[in-house]
Amino acid sequence: MNWIKEIDDITDKFAGKLKDLNKNELNWKPNSETWSIAQNINHLIVLNETYFSTFENLKKGKNKLPFISKIGFISAFMGKTILKAVSPDNQSKTKTFPIWEPEKSEISEDIHVEFQTHQNVLKKYIENSDNYLKNKMLISSPANKNIVYKLETAFDIIVTHEKRHLEQALKVNELRTKSTGR
Repeated sequence: MNWIKEIDDITDKFAGKLKDLNKNELNWKPNSETWSIAQNINHLIVLNETYFSTFENLKKGKNKLPFISKIGFISAFMGKTILKAVSPDNQSKTKTFPIWEPEKSEISEDIHVEFQTHQNVLKKYIENSDNYLKNKMLISSPANKNIVYKLETAFDIIVTHEKRHLEQALKVNELRTKSTGR
């Protein structure tokens, strides 16, 4: 997977299809159980930024892993399981960890600008990760240090997860358009 290209595509799709929406449209929800477009975008920013300290720790040589990371098949299994769970093809609702919950209140219409800035930072981390990828570095999930997987799998998870939430945001926008007529 070409992560940089995929991130650019996702960013462009968010901007192209949703950038002209006003604050009310971005925050519109079909029901209390469904995230708004803005909450989907905010969730991606919140979740991805929890990886940034992990990437920084790799850079500083302070990537501490639990004992379970020494059992190779477990990290491969964990990575594949998470990747499958965040796939857009997985239609089942998945509850996110509390640390990754989006804002509950209304989110500014500047969320697009914030997302684009965020995506550029994420791309820089990926661009600067060649040595860690070559060495097949493992990392712990930001949500639970005992969930470990390869750094390359983390990038796959991040990009696949973004695609899932792009689809969710577009579905909410479609519902909004049908409901409001605009």
